[in-house]
Amino acid sequence: MALAMTDKVLADAVWPEAARGRLLRQAALVVAGVVFMIAMAKIRVPMWPVPITMGTFAVLTLGAAYGPRLGLVTILGYLLIGALGFDVFASSAADNAGLSYMLGGTGGYLVGYVLAVAALGMAARAGWDRSVGGMAAAMLLGNAIIYVPGVAWLGVLYGWDQPLLQWGLFPFLIGDALKLGLAALLVPALWKLVAKARG
Repeated sequence: MALAMTDKVLADAVWPEAARGRLLRQAALVVAGVVFMIAMAKIRVPMWPVPITMGTFAVLTLGAAYGPRLGLVTILGYLLIGALGFDVFASSAADNAGLSYMLGGTGGYLVGYVLAVAALGMAARAGWDRSVGGMAAAMLLGNAIIYVPGVAWLGVLYGWDQPLLQWGLFPFLIGDALKLGLAALLVPALWKLVAKARG
């Protein structure tokens, strides 16, 4: 499936861009996206072997819904708010936030968020998000993009002789598979709702 970058993304279909009010639309979408990511990051669903947090689900679906450019602006805005010390991440807290938190064990995954948003945005522009199979493939790619710098940063921090995959990959696979399935069903369903509403 070629990444032709010609299709509209979900945000374009729900709220079409016009020359007038373009900056207002973009600002509103960025604010809504940041609020969505903060809210979803704080959701913890009890699960074995570790609780499921919805941060990666939010980041990847937002990338698909917004496209690469608006998605990148939104994720960078989210990270900037986190860097300023606000409690916006899944495991951050009032006494564990800001740059010190971001440079800890989570730092590589946050870099992965930025890369994955761009990848999901490009996949959506190519139409991958219109079908369950395409969205599942995009989510799988996005998850892999998050894990590579995430696990690599754990190696930098704690040493390459540590059980990095057991710390930073294996415990999260079940939860990520469930989130992948949810996004693969949700985003194409939203496209169908938009098409039906437009008749």
